Amino acid sequence: MIRARFPRSLPPGPPRLALSAVLVAATALAGAPALLSAGSGRSGAGPPAGPYVPMERPAHAALERMLRVAEQQIGIRENAEGGGTKFHSWYMGTERAWETAARDGHTVQAYVNAPWCAMFVSWVAEQVGLRSTTGSDVYVVTWARRFQLDGRWGTTAVPGALAFFDIDGGGGSGEDVYRIDHMGLVKKDNGDGTITTIEGNTDRGLVEQRVRGKGEVVGYGYPEYPAIWGPRSGAPARAAGAGW
Repeated sequence: MIRARFPRSLPPGPPRLALSAVLVAATALAGAPALLSAGSGRSGAGPPAGPYVPMERPAHAALERMLRVAEQQIGIRENAEGGGTKFHSWYMGTERAWETAARDGHTVQAYVNAPWCAMFVSWVAEQVGLRSTTGSDVYVVTWARRFQLDGRWGTTAVPGALAFFDIDGGGGSGEDVYRIDHMGLVKKDNGDGTITTIEGNTDRGLVEQRVRGKGEVVGYGYPEYPAIWGPRSGAPARAAGAGW
């Protein structure tokens, strides 16, 4: 049976590389920034608060490439064990895989059949030369937390944002980042309380275009797309470092 999403805790026995608050405890530091909320800069919903904001201007080629490459993967399916995709193979061959495996106490081989929604987004970003700013990880809670710490987190859906979901509604409350169990790439805000996304590791084990209710979204991470999103006047640039 295909497993749709990461569980929040690791099962006993051989690891299936899952989402877990345990895996990101090191990032939950005292005094860490709270979740940022959207502003009210225009009718409907404003831009996300924080040092990075989506600019109202025509889409840059980098954003268009990101969405186009993601769309071209629609239909790719995992095998009966939940792995076997090119996203697994690619991630396991990256230096980042060794970093995350060491961080979380696993071997790279443990990723072979791991849930792969985050690997999919990492792979897409790599294809368009944006992985260093979009991020790369296997654990979506860790990824979301990094956007928080970098001040690029909010509640407004914009094309190219990374949507972090609480699909099963089974953990935490409010805007708690540890509720997150899935992620995808935002294609558009449909204006009716839903968003269109492109996601890997859906409940059918595919890359799919999906329509999701905004009520399932814990928050959005805003990558640095050239000429679209940038620092507000006087805001410090994102520090380079581990976690991406």
